[in-house]
Amino acid sequence: MSSKAVPKGWPFFFGTAVIFVLYLHQTSRKIQFLMEDQNTATSRKYKIILSVLALLLLVLLFWLFIQRSQLMKLVKEKEAQKIELQHNLDSLMTEHNNIKLSYGALSDSLKAKDSLIQVNALEIKKLLDTQWDYNIIRKKFERLQKVAQGYVHQMDSLYTVNRELTAENDRIRQVVKTEQNRNQSLMKDKEELKQKMNDAAYIKAYDVRATPYKLKSGGTREQVTDKASRTDRIRICFTIGENPLVESGKKIIYIRITRPDNVVVIKSKYDTFVFNGQTLSYSLREDIAYQGKAMNLCLDWTKKDTDKPAMKGKYIVSVFADDKAIGEGVFELK
Repeated sequence: MSSKAVPKGWPFFFGTAVIFVLYLHQTSRKIQFLMEDQNTATSRKYKIILSVLALLLLVLLFWLFIQRSQLMKLVKEKEAQKIELQHNLDSLMTEHNNIKLSYGALSDSLKAKDSLIQVNALEIKKLLDTQWDYNIIRKKFERLQKVAQGYVHQMDSLYTVNRELTAENDRIRQVVKTEQNRNQSLMKDKEELKQKMNDAAYIKAYDVRATPYKLKSGGTREQVTDKASRTDRIRICFTIGENPLVESGKKIIYIRITRPDNVVVIKSKYDTFVFNGQTLSYSLREDIAYQGKAMNLCLDWTKKDTDKPAMKGKYIVSVFADDKAIGEGVFELK
């Protein structure tokens, strides 16, 4: 919508018309005075002049009326233009602020452009509140629109890039999490396998047997017995099983013979070993050189006090090595 120039000379024309009317009035009085003294021909001449002047006055008044109407129309048009520009400015800034809110923290990356938009909007608002030119403000508003559109486009681009980066980060985190879970699973499997190997990497005693004997001929001859009163010696025999997982070398075998009253038969109170953090007494001990192959062992426990009979009842034979219980057997004396 183009602007029309406001007629700046109408106050001058209006003043001229007033002066002209006063002059015409003064002249008419003079003519009336003259008419009283002059003849009829002269009076007709002055009447014609007066009529022409009156006609000019009417034309001038009509022109002033037209100019005033046009002025009022222009004033209304300019007021409508001002309202339209103010409305467009308010709509633009409302939309801009809503866009900032919708993008949240992402809008902080375009603070410089947002400041430019705010400054331009404030400048246009000040122009609307003072003397202003429609074309100038219209051009400023169009520039502001372009800046705001550029802001939206940049924000959309940032949002797209940010969304892609977020998706990529999520994918990478998922991959890392999957790998971590896989590593944890592998570590768990490794620990379980290690535990199984540790559980399996020890020697075991199979077929633990205890045979009571009666000693004869000064201890040179042995006779199997199951009588408590005749038992002088107990022979413990078992087989150390084959296990290639066990490291070859020296192994210490401990045997505990527990009487029916839960007392361990010992040779000396100093015969002890550590098992699961506890100090235990042992009845027999044997050092062997284990090579991972099966081997048979027999150990004898001989009663010191031959005059005192052995206790009747069930005896338990427990075998230990490498801090583990590796075998057990039972026998009974009657």
